[in-house]
Amino acid sequence: MTEIIVSLEDLVSTEYGLILCYPKYDRGEVERRIGEMRKLGVRAVCFSGNKVVAGLPVLGKGYVGIVVLALLEDGRRAALKISRIDSKPNRIIHEARMISMANRVGVGPKILGYTSNLLMMEYIEGHLLPEWIMGIIGDRERGSRRLRWVLRDILEQCWRLDSIGLDHGELSWADKHIIVDGWDRPHIIDFEAASDGRKTSNVTSISQYLFVRGRMASLVANILGHIEAERLIQALRTYKMERSRENFESILKILGLLELDRDSL
Repeated sequence: MTEIIVSLEDLVSTEYGLILCYPKYDRGEVERRIGEMRKLGVRAVCFSGNKVVAGLPVLGKGYVGIVVLALLEDGRRAALKISRIDSKPNRIIHEARMISMANRVGVGPKILGYTSNLLMMEYIEGHLLPEWIMGIIGDRERGSRRLRWVLRDILEQCWRLDSIGLDHGELSWADKHIIVDGWDRPHIIDFEAASDGRKTSNVTSISQYLFVRGRMASLVANILGHIEAERLIQALRTYKMERSRENFESILKILGLLELDRDSL
């Protein structure tokens, strides 16, 4: 993977500064944001990743901001989300609040700091869920066991979000919203569309995505075998009416994920 490391002093140039105030370069705004980066302890930006913005590799690009890899003064790496200048005001602050809520129940990348334009989070190195699943297909027996643990963990995280009234908002199509790290730990990311003011649907949305319809459901079924879709859908309806732990565990039981043995890995 190509990496371009740029010091804060050099970010002011048009070539790199456009990332800091995308989609239109503004030197004054770039300098202000570099000042905010210094306050967060950033010493340089490492342009790397699978997305390309203005000819530079980045970790991600969305409606709210662009995510780059930040190198910190203490030697750590962090994911830094930089607000687009054409996004709605205070969206970064909103997302920081949502992630802080999720962090309290052990979900999402750990928030490391933020300003009105920047959101700094734990950098999670791994593969997006679809890519990770494709990588375990060759080892069918052990891959099946690994997948079951990852799916159980994802569902448990969604249950915890439901339990605190925080709706992620984009888990019905989660291709880009779950990263599995090198220890087979899934991480739900990107809370820019999250809300604590609407009815939660994390468990039901992720279950539809993983087990009921679409490419991902087909991929999961090919590894784990047939899932009784009608029983699952009925259990999801029951859970939707009453988001109790008992109803959640009924979903896990139908999926064969309620009782798993860690030693089998």
